[in-house]
This record gives sequence, structure tokens and C-alpha cells, in this order.
Amino acid sequence: MATRNRKNASAMKMVGALLALYREAAGYTQRSLGEVFSISEQQIASIEQGRRPLKSDLAEKLDDLLKTKGALSLAVSKMPEVDLIPLWAEEYLDREREAIAISVYDSLAVPGQLQTEAYARAVFRSRVPVYDDDEIEQLVATRMERQKILHRKMPPTTSFVIWEAVLRDRLGGKAVYVEQVRKLRDYADVPGVTLQVLPLGRASHAGLDGPFVLLETPEHQRLAYMETQRGSHLIADPDGVGILTQKYAMLRTQALNTEDTRDLLDRLLGER
Repeated sequence: MATRNRKNASAMKMVGALLALYREAAGYTQRSLGEVFSISEQQIASIEQGRRPLKSDLAEKLDDLLKTKGALSLAVSKMPEVDLIPLWAEEYLDREREAIAISVYDSLAVPGQLQTEAYARAVFRSRVPVYDDDEIEQLVATRMERQKILHRKMPPTTSFVIWEAVLRDRLGGKAVYVEQVRKLRDYADVPGVTLQVLPLGRASHAGLDGPFVLLETPEHQRLAYMETQRGSHLIADPDGVGILTQKYAMLRTQALNTEDTRDLLDRLLGER
């Protein structure tokens, strides 16, 4: 995945290198250290490689376990602010890359995993305040790279529920719209991908609180992810994940089945 350059990326790498040094000195592998705190080996690797920030609460626990006399906590507290605030959705994207199952509900736009390049560009051009052209192109490239997840030799099992209002919009114009609906129709036939449309005109709607994503990690941990106007939340709490899992199950019963979804997409392509 392409990422934006960090002005102070060296600080994160320094903290990650310290963690690797202390971990090895204490006789832990990345896997065994992760098991102590019920986090994945990949998460430890991401921190040590400087791709994911070490959070202060985890730094304190690591200091206690590795007998580092507060060195990691001190290093985290002295990091530049730009490194304490992760890039948009960075931790989620790390988890998405390693997920074995992904379930997505979206009511605002076509899910990023299914967007065409032109549609993604229209999404980023709609942002207020606006991105400059270079930022837009970088974000589009990152989004397209992200879609390779669905084409791996062993892709995750994926399910998408999209509110019909998204398909009635014309984001980017008619040509962009037609190309995007055609791509959705193509994905509706991809093995391992389930695509359902939640129709307009329903008397009940389980997704009124907004879009969300459910993930299952290789360790079978279940996570949920939500975005807001000013940030994002990755949820590991079983109760919180359980509530969203119930919502998604209800959304799938309220949505059109896969055959009727294909028929709807065919009709939309016929209308143009």
C-alpha cells in the first residue's frame, strides 16, 4: 500500500527499533510477545517497523514486562505530535490487509474496496476542505492498491451491503456512474464476494446509525471499524463488536438477496 511520507517518520522507527531491541534481549519473539497482550504478531511487527505508533498504554505494559525502567513510555511521550496521531485509518488498513473475513455496510458511498478509479477520484474531490490534485492522486492510488486484497490467491471472505441511495446518486457524473455500477455488477459474480443492496422504501432499517466494517483476524479476533466526520474508531470490545454484528445480520435479512441484487444492477445499467 502506498502511504504519505511522514516528516517525522524516523521517530516512529526509533521507538520501533527500541522495542525490537528490548524484546530480543528479553527472549521474546514477535509472536510470543503479542500473545502476552492478546495482539497479533503483525501488530508487533508494524510497530517495530515504524508503520504503526506505539500507544502509551501498551508502552507502559511493555516497560513492565521487559524491565526497561520506563524507557518506552518516555520515548513515546517525547515523540513529535505528528507521530502520536496516526494517518487516517492506518491501523484499520493494517488489519484489513491481514483479515480473513470482511463485512461492510455503507450508506454514503460505494465501499472503497469496490470503487473504480474515477469514482474514487470523485469521492476525494468532494471533500471539504478540498485536497490538492497531488493529494487526490496519491489517495486514489492508495485505494486502488488496497483492492488487491480481493484478488489474492487466498482472498478474505467478503460481504457488502450497500444502501440503494448510493446507487441512485451520480457522484462524478453519468460516465463515472455507469462505470461504477458495471464494476459492482462484475463483483457480484466473483466467488467469495457477496454483494447485496438494501432497497429504498423499507419500513425498517437496521443501519440508520451509519456505515461500519466488521473484520476477523487470522487469530479469529473480531473487530469493528467506524468513521466519523473528524476521526475513526477501531473497536475490539466484544460487546461493541457484538452489537454491530447483530446489526449486520439484520441488514442482510433486510437487503435484497444476491440474485435480486444482480437484477437491480442490470436494470440500473439498462437505464443509464
